[in-house]
Amino acid sequence: MREHAAQAAAPSLLVAPQWIGDAVMAQPLVGLLAARGERVVALGLPGVAAVLRAMPGIERVVETPFAHGRLDLRARHDLARELRREHFARAYVLGNNLKARLVPWLARIPLRVGWRGEAAGALLTHALRAPPSSRRGDVREHYAALAQDLPPPVLGPGLPAQPPHGVAQPVLRVDPARARAAAQEFELPPGFVALCPGAEYGSAKQWPAGHFAALASLALAAGLPVAILGSARERESARAIVETVRARSLRDMAAPRPAVVDLCGHTDMEQAIALLAAAGGVVSNDSGLMHVAAALGRPTVGLYGSTDPRHTPPAAHRSATLWLHLPCSPCFQRTCPLGHLNCLRALDPQWAWSALSELMAVADGA
Repeated sequence: MREHAAQAAAPSLLVAPQWIGDAVMAQPLVGLLAARGERVVALGLPGVAAVLRAMPGIERVVETPFAHGRLDLRARHDLARELRREHFARAYVLGNNLKARLVPWLARIPLRVGWRGEAAGALLTHALRAPPSSRRGDVREHYAALAQDLPPPVLGPGLPAQPPHGVAQPVLRVDPARARAAAQEFELPPGFVALCPGAEYGSAKQWPAGHFAALASLALAAGLPVAILGSARERESARAIVETVRARSLRDMAAPRPAVVDLCGHTDMEQAIALLAAAGGVVSNDSGLMHVAAALGRPTVGLYGSTDPRHTPPAAHRSATLWLHLPCSPCFQRTCPLGHLNCLRALDPQWAWSALSELMAVADGA
């Protein structure tokens, strides 16, 4: 009985991916672990900590002080020393690099499971063999498979160690009052359309600014305000969208319409998540914000060019993906290797608006 109680009290550490979209796609794994009785504490970089805090199944989030791409060995050693006091029973390491695996090893967590990769043999106790990149599957299933390599703790009835075929959709939750407060803070009325023109990986994932402007004009013509969300890196794209919409309105002598609000670089991640929860609909490149919006259950249209929606799809609660799947796509390159970006340029704004309108109509009728 004493051993059973000790196991029940010992938490599990989830070392989250470093990218927002990947972190969202890890939520089905979190759900599996929580459903079988594991207390999940998440370890994440500042950029993903807000996402983890919105994730059902996570008991607590430990925000790391590390910078992207830096080893920060002293900081990792200090953090591991703090975590050692909590006596974690196991760690699920979702990153494949050395940096992701150091803290659980330094913290002396007895069971450390992850995929084969850098220093897996030295730093992991259970290293799974991933399929070759030519057989890329759904990333959500890829992460959820980590639950099968270790048997569940002895906690009484719960889910079996083997994840069911076809994992659940990622889910994020925001208090509705918090979402309304965020919209009011930025003077956005209910039902606004959020546009997310950024994509961390590179320009081969970015729909042209002119296409976003055309879609914004369609939303404004329907009486729906538009907000552009993203980091400071998207300010140039956002400025181009706003200026194009303004020029088009003047040219067409259009009657006064709701405004396009540029919020790029003006929100932190907590605020961006709350705003997405308040949005009536979202159109986004294949990016972290797209995955957040879809996991929040908002009507979401994901735009795919160089990447593959079969590999990194948005949560299917109320989402649609637009992808032409040309002979040259997916190429998974940061910039178009052929120089034309036809995989995204040929995605018509009217097509995206029609898809979003249909999703929003279904949501309104639910």
